[in-house]
Amino acid sequence: MGTDKIISAVVIGDVMLDSWLRGPAKRLAQEAPVPVMSLEATEDAPGGAANTAANLVALGARVRLVGVVGDDECGEKLVQSLRLLGVQVDLVTVPGRRTAHKRRLVTSGQLTARYDEEDRDALPETAERELLRRLADAGAGADVVVACDYGGGVCTPAVRRALTEAPLLVVDAHAVAPWRECAPAAVLPNYLEVVRLLDGDGSGGGDTDDRPAYLMARSGRLLELTGAGMVVTTLDGEGTLLHRDGHPPYRTYAEPAPQHMATGAGDTYTAAFALWLAGGATPEEAAEAGQAAAGVVVRRPGTAICTRYELLRALRRHEGTVQTPERLAQLLDAHRRRGERVVFTNGCFDVLHRGHVTYLEEAARLGDVLVVAVNSDASVARLKGPGRPVNPCEDRMSVIAALNDVDYVAEFDEDTPERLLRMIRPEIYVKGGDYTPEMLPEAPLVRALGGEVRVLGYVPDRSTTAIIGRMRALP
Repeated sequence: MGTDKIISAVVIGDVMLDSWLRGPAKRLAQEAPVPVMSLEATEDAPGGAANTAANLVALGARVRLVGVVGDDECGEKLVQSLRLLGVQVDLVTVPGRRTAHKRRLVTSGQLTARYDEEDRDALPETAERELLRRLADAGAGADVVVACDYGGGVCTPAVRRALTEAPLLVVDAHAVAPWRECAPAAVLPNYLEVVRLLDGDGSGGGDTDDRPAYLMARSGRLLELTGAGMVVTTLDGEGTLLHRDGHPPYRTYAEPAPQHMATGAGDTYTAAFALWLAGGATPEEAAEAGQAAAGVVVRRPGTAICTRYELLRALRRHEGTVQTPERLAQLLDAHRRRGERVVFTNGCFDVLHRGHVTYLEEAARLGDVLVVAVNSDASVARLKGPGRPVNPCEDRMSVIAALNDVDYVAEFDEDTPERLLRMIRPEIYVKGGDYTPEMLPEAPLVRALGGEVRVLGYVPDRSTTAIIGRMRALP
């Protein structure tokens, strides 16, 4: 994001409790040809607007959740789980109303049934007035407001009118047309809702198999009908399209995942997208953040959340680990705009050993982004003498890039990484081994660039030169 400030977010909308009932099914029922599941575990998690709020907290935002629950056990469970996750709860309790509850039966990893309990009746006037009061109080000073409208009765016309003056309004709705008068910054409808919106206006063609082409051809019309500054349309597991005036549609791509694993992924996408926008990212960067966050949760069972660490890691993997120095400098500029600290180290890494791995793990903990510069083959030969390197630079970089703690790898051809240091300007420069900062020729430059020099501990009796020597001594 464009700042290290903690973003203040308000989520308003339809909350629910997601329950996942798991166990084996080894026989069919006598009454009908349906599996009989032996319940072994029940997992409860916030769903809908509550899941969006939980994801925003996990991504680093300060969140107030405004909505409605019933005076029932389900509502109590939902409130308790939200508080444990760090969400500031501002839910209005309506006596006699059922809290929305979705139960899913899963056996052998397969979703076999789902049953819902919910009330979609209009809110009592007293409840709506209290909802509006809490929304006004929560929205004061907020950086972004996220409205999650799934038709559960919370996002009434009065609520929509109250959100007209929101500084940054992001709407995740099953039906976006009612939000047009709010002129939201962004709306995030699913594909079927977009088709209904366009076909109902006479645009037609919603039955096409080429969804991206269908949406791209109607980008302008879509913006006009929604009244939004930008529209993000899903492609049902194939990614999204970002539409905004004056720009061609921008597409993100999703890795395929089973449909039953996608529960809550849209909430996660919305949370990351809204948070990145509020933090100063471009809409395209926000769309990539949303896609990457959704990609994290679809790999997990149940209703999951994506943490800030996991999202940043996913974004870096998406960008690619091995980079040219020039491209690396551009990528690190974007990381700094999100308030992240860059850690830099360098070495030959001719034969990767335990000492290397240990100090790289420690280096990664000093900041947010770890960059490893690797000496080129010519550079290693000058430093180490004839017969080195044993492994070519391409192989050495590939091995380093495979380490989980390493974010970027780049090659340098000089004897020292001075040129790279000037381009990257790391906040922290680290080396491993029995050095002192005064022994490092790079130290004065790093300090002159405003960085800090750190020497980390090393694992005794671990040396590439010694390892190679032992190998060559073998008969």
